[in-house]
Amino acid sequence: MEFIYRENELKKIAHEIIHNSKSKILAFYAPMGTGKTTLIKALVKELGGKDNVSSPTFGLVNEYADKNGELLGYHFDFYRLEDENEAMDMGLEDYLNTKGWIFMEWPEKIPNLVPIDAQIIKIEILNEKTRKLQLLDII
Repeated sequence: MEFIYRENELKKIAHEIIHNSKSKILAFYAPMGTGKTTLIKALVKELGGKDNVSSPTFGLVNEYADKNGELLGYHFDFYRLEDENEAMDMGLEDYLNTKGWIFMEWPEKIPNLVPIDAQIIKIEILNEKTRKLQLLDII
């Protein structure tokens, strides 16, 4: 499934991803500057999240709750990892076994740890304001 979108269409794209994803584990493969965190912000909002979304680049993981204070999910940014062991040391396996949504930025840093049932999301920059998003099977 493929979508071409602009930033003002993020609410619609978030809705499409949520309703067409084969998994609650979303792995975002995209170069720097494509808007991964901005899209995840739209996804959390569409799912009823009450938290402010920001990239967990330095903390590696952010936890989000819904408006009732229940767990909505976790947002990972693996950009700064040196190897997969760091993800294991932080308890990635435990996070993956929760019922919440999982948003993974830079999953290519942990190729052997991305679950086989993850929904792969590939984003490409078409121009300054337009992106192409594809929902794919595991890469």
